[in-house]
Amino acid sequence: MTSRADLPAPAVGGAVAGLPDLTRLRRRTVAVLATAQVLGGLAAGAVVSVGSPLAYELSGQEAWSGVMTTASTLGAAMASLGLARLAVARGRRRALSTGLALAAAGAAGIVLATVLASFPLLVTGAVLIGVGSAVNLQSRFAATDLSTPASRPRDLSLVVWASTVGAVVGPNLVGLDEWLSRISGLPSSAGVFVFAGVGMLAALVVVQVGLRPDPLDVAGRADGATGGREQVPVRVAAATLRRHPPAAGAVVGVVTAHAVMVAVMAMTPLHMTGHGASSPLIGLTVSVHLAAMFALSPLMGMLASVAGPRRVLVAGLGVVVVGAAVCGAAGGAHALVTVGLTLVGAGWSAATVAGSSILAGEVPGAERVAIQGLSDALMLFAGAGGGLLAGVGLGLIGFAGIGVTSAAVALGGAVAVLVVSRRRDTAARRV
Repeated sequence: MTSRADLPAPAVGGAVAGLPDLTRLRRRTVAVLATAQVLGGLAAGAVVSVGSPLAYELSGQEAWSGVMTTASTLGAAMASLGLARLAVARGRRRALSTGLALAAAGAAGIVLATVLASFPLLVTGAVLIGVGSAVNLQSRFAATDLSTPASRPRDLSLVVWASTVGAVVGPNLVGLDEWLSRISGLPSSAGVFVFAGVGMLAALVVVQVGLRPDPLDVAGRADGATGGREQVPVRVAAATLRRHPPAAGAVVGVVTAHAVMVAVMAMTPLHMTGHGASSPLIGLTVSVHLAAMFALSPLMGMLASVAGPRRVLVAGLGVVVVGAAVCGAAGGAHALVTVGLTLVGAGWSAATVAGSSILAGEVPGAERVAIQGLSDALMLFAGAGGGLLAGVGLGLIGFAGIGVTSAAVALGGAVAVLVVSRRRDTAARRV
């Protein structure tokens, strides 16, 4: 299959017979996707900032406090493949719009769950709102449908930065929940999801109006292919990992960083609430954490280019170790919790960017697509497991225990990456 990287520059950068000006359409597509990311990204911050206290409120049990993060992550994992297939069959606009509609329905379901005090409805809504995260992932790919090799990193990074805006603003909407409760009569805990749902619907309108013509369809007509990505069986990815130990180490590092990050992040709002923190303070803490995760990604990419991705991956896991330990030792000191959670976010950013760089550099051709798909799926499921186990662990070992355990897991991941890298170096010397 012909890839966008193989296209001659004139075909991508200018007009093609029977097609719109691709340069202008590419820029408009990126702008549309960036706008949709800002609006749709509000939901992710909403789940993080009030998810665990709301789950505890409706379930009455600390063991279920991590269920919203877990359910939304599972929703994203289950939706990712379906949305990708829908994009191949019907185009990006249909796939992204469908995902945003489901996520908006999830936000509405969570609002209704708070009114009815229904825990099962809350979990269902969280699964659906998680589809919005899958939309965010696919939007990054959509930004590159019409890109040239030179413009692809810039187009991708702009959409990533746009998702940062939504994710950081979202948690701070909790300060408006009391105002919305007074004028609407809704429970105050529902307010942030009202804003999230409105954001999803606004993003849906932006996508429906702005992605015309569909970029994936135009890309397919421009290069004579379908414009979609090959579907590679999971067994191919597993076999490839066995042949490429460095790639396996990168997957271990990325998955470990994500699982630990979700586990600590999911329980932080509930821990802070238990120590008397206000909703605005919790929102600020989560916002700083999310900013460290996403806004620092260009810097982490530069560091990986200069110092080498393996070193940055291991260093990132080391930062996660320190951050998790600080969170565990913070007790009721909200400033220390904020510092620790910020360090966890920065370490996640370094590990994820560097690990992805290793995957891109170590595995050739179509096998790389299989590895990246498997890595994303494992990340999402590991995050879901991390959130669920953290919720159970909170009642057994407390937030301090979660911090210590998370630090130990991150340290184990760093050691695993180093061991795999040493095996590779030894093999290279033998040759």
